[in-house]
Amino acid sequence: MRISRKRPLARDALRYHGRMRPDSPRTFYEFFAGAGMARMGLGQDWTCLFANDFDPAKTLSYETHFGPGSVRCADINSLRAKDLPPGASAAPDLAWASFPCQDLSLAGARAGLSAPRSGAFYAFWRLVEELREDNRAPRVVALENVAGLLTSRGGADFASIISTMTKSGYHTGALLVDAADFLPQSRLRLFIIGYLGDAPADLFAAARDERYSNPALQRAVEALPKAARKRFVWWRLPPSPLRNTQLTHVIDWDAPHTWRSASDTRTMLAQMSATQRARVDSLRKTPGRHVGALYRRIRVEDGKKVQRAEARFDGVAGCLRTPGGGSSRQFLVVIEDGAVRTRLFSPRETARLMGMPDDYVLPDGTTKALHLTGDGVAAPVVRHLAQSLIEPLLDSPAAGGASERRSARKAKAA
Repeated sequence: MRISRKRPLARDALRYHGRMRPDSPRTFYEFFAGAGMARMGLGQDWTCLFANDFDPAKTLSYETHFGPGSVRCADINSLRAKDLPPGASAAPDLAWASFPCQDLSLAGARAGLSAPRSGAFYAFWRLVEELREDNRAPRVVALENVAGLLTSRGGADFASIISTMTKSGYHTGALLVDAADFLPQSRLRLFIIGYLGDAPADLFAAARDERYSNPALQRAVEALPKAARKRFVWWRLPPSPLRNTQLTHVIDWDAPHTWRSASDTRTMLAQMSATQRARVDSLRKTPGRHVGALYRRIRVEDGKKVQRAEARFDGVAGCLRTPGGGSSRQFLVVIEDGAVRTRLFSPRETARLMGMPDDYVLPDGTTKALHLTGDGVAAPVVRHLAQSLIEPLLDSPAAGGASERRSARKAKAA
């Protein structure tokens, strides 16, 4: 089965490709923009006033898709509030920041917010504070990062972020959302949403929702300083619609690909545990095409490090990563008529796993393309958060209401 370039994925997620109408009533800044996946997820009813990323390759891809001048290539430490245009409104509705995760990820060195990469959060918040002093503070701030932030430095980094946001007057809550609810990729991410104002009661939950939380989040919240805990909220988020795509739906079956040799595939299968090999053997005897995703990982067994090949055949790929070594490259496994074939996922397939449209021009070169698609937020997750939480917050009477804001902007423009 081959995907049509016109056919959307994941409940029309790819409709939200981020090409904005000039009369859009909502405005936002996109920091650490990468490929612009947050912008894609927000969709056509949002206007991006400013976007930035420090990576020239990523900003080139961003401009190729959204147009010349749509993003500024700059280290966030070099930016000041005067660099951020106000647009039709004195204050943007939203500031989105998918700040670097390398120092927070369980796969990294876990240096936390004290390290320069993930510590870029503080440079971002300095901008928010400068905007606040200029009476242009964003009404909503949305942060996205790995779930490892909850336990980084014993929870101190999570507490620091929540304390920083609440001290600035934002009611702040956190949600864990897995992209697998929307796309055939397992990608659990932490979203911290702050709202400047009195949020409507129907967007508060009395307690954490287990669909968007876990024990680690509960423990991190319970360990917050008293002042931060007082302004922490459990956001109410409705369940996502049932995902209607499987891994097989994103595969380019008719495109030419470089498959691994039979010898290399046998070597990979030999790296599986006995349980994994039994699963593969069972599928080889089962009629039909069976599609799986595989990572190679280093495991400690009997005190020794052993490379293992671990595959899943549940219709979902593992979490995409940026290419930085053997374990970061994910393989496609196809079992059909008793034969097993393996190859790397193509860049286009990984883009689809992030909810990116097929008309997005990916960088030349597999490594560059995989670095772009593996380092971002799944666009349909952003759409769900925007539609179910961020937009209702902005449209609430406490925020002035959508109609009042539009009238004010028209009057200001006139």
